[in-house]
Amino acid sequence: MKVIILAGGYGTRISEESVIKPKPMVEIGDKPILWHIMKIFSHFGYNEFVILLGYKGYSIKEYFSNYFLHQSDLKIDLENNKCTYTNSKSENWKIDLVDTGLETMTGGRISRIKELINNEPFFLTYGDGVANIDLNALLSQHKLSKKSVTMTAVMPEGRFGALNISPNNTITNFMEKPKGDGSWINGGFFVCEKDIFNYLSNNDDEIFEREPLEKLANDGKLGAYKHTGFWKCMDTMRDKNLLNELWDNDDADWKIW
Repeated sequence: MKVIILAGGYGTRISEESVIKPKPMVEIGDKPILWHIMKIFSHFGYNEFVILLGYKGYSIKEYFSNYFLHQSDLKIDLENNKCTYTNSKSENWKIDLVDTGLETMTGGRISRIKELINNEPFFLTYGDGVANIDLNALLSQHKLSKKSVTMTAVMPEGRFGALNISPNNTITNFMEKPKGDGSWINGGFFVCEKDIFNYLSNNDDEIFEREPLEKLANDGKLGAYKHTGFWKCMDTMRDKNLLNELWDNDDADWKIW
């Protein structure tokens, strides 16, 4: 079962980093967040990836083309022009790296890899979000629901304290940064059937999260899998710094491998 990862956007809200590298290559610890996402899927046995490239996609190509080199020690004999890899550490991943255009929107990127998808379901996610999600439970619910797409719904941490105020201006309840502020949002981990391509127009300007998902919802073919555990999207430098702090303090709940 394949995992499709959208990794082509500009990452403008984290421009301090994305000016020199694509957002999926921004590091958490000493590894790109893209690596962390792939490790989550690999933990459940999903090791076939299709990464949809755009902005600075060559950086992602170079990272994986030299992955074995970076994960190994080297013994170099300059006199005899020999290089031996030692203590090598790699992954059992198979990766398609597909250029889907610099300006292409999410729907257009997905449309471009239709021929790489067989008739079984596939995972779809973004290259900037991590979670301790149970992917097998997500897949099981999707299969039982008979939906075309199942979207993971999450409640992110609120940014502000919430107050309940009585008519006489007495605060009757205070909760510091309530989770989600009561709203479920798109958590970015999808399971899709191949018939979603019937909802895509093959237009590079099409945004998957707009008309295609709206049509699927109107047709009753969009399901929700509620994930109440850890979830975090690396959208800004503040998010990146928080994820690094969690990783450095051995408190990275998404590290399920």
